[in-house]
Amino acid sequence: MPASYRKYLDPEIVGKLKGMELRARMVVEGFIAGLHKSPYHGFSVEFAEHRQYMPGDNIRDIDWKVFAKSDRYYIKQYEEETNLKGYLLLDCSASMGYSSGGTVKLDYASLLAASLSFMMLKQRDAVGLVTFDEKIRRYLPPRSKSGHLHILLQELASQTPSDKTDISLALHEMAERISRRGLIIILSDLLDDPEKIISGLKHFRHKKHEVILFHILDPRERDFAFPTEAIFKDLETGEELTTLPWQIKKHFARLSKEFSEQIASACRQSRIDYHLIDTSIPFDYALYAFLAKREKLY
Repeated sequence: MPASYRKYLDPEIVGKLKGMELRARMVVEGFIAGLHKSPYHGFSVEFAEHRQYMPGDNIRDIDWKVFAKSDRYYIKQYEEETNLKGYLLLDCSASMGYSSGGTVKLDYASLLAASLSFMMLKQRDAVGLVTFDEKIRRYLPPRSKSGHLHILLQELASQTPSDKTDISLALHEMAERISRRGLIIILSDLLDDPEKIISGLKHFRHKKHEVILFHILDPRERDFAFPTEAIFKDLETGEELTTLPWQIKKHFARLSKEFSEQIASACRQSRIDYHLIDTSIPFDYALYAFLAKREKLY
């Protein structure tokens, strides 16, 4: 594995992730070894492959000819019985290139995306990647083959923050493009018009997708705790402003909190799984906390 993207899968973290499963909370099209229930029943489709029998599988799907030869139970798997399709939507706009001294937001989001990709592919789910800024940059359709992980990691490693943000445009476009219900995972700082963002998120829910939103912010974007007078530059417009941070710190922190709460409230109303993540928290800690919360749903 080339060193350029090896950083995204630290062996220690991967070891911890192996025993954890990301499960869809709602019924989605497809299933994975009994973890995801399929809404399809009673039809004949083209045979695809065998997989080992697991408790809960329908015994009518056991291939008895294979059993006679191997003395082991295998299930016939068909084309329509595909795994859960997961879509990782990664914000690569200029604002994602910000860091107040710790991890750059885009790098943090990429680490999360890499770990989630590993987990879903490990449990034989299909994973796709969408990178966007003010438009869709690249779309890698979901695949469940193990070799797909390398393609995803190479794509993540090649991303650099650039251009302006139009989150809602990307969300609406992908909501229309993805025809089958699946799991949508969005990683973004959401620095855009909140009403437009909420509209895009609701579009996915209207299409019956399950949505998980990782709201990734640098700690200074939440508390504005800069120690000295400084010139602040908008990474997307280039506009500059000289100010004394301590004079506006309280007001800025309040507005930042209100913004996050507005998004969180809209997510609760639409049954979207919202997670505010501070990049000062080690990304693996944030991921474990997220997975622990998800496990409680089952």
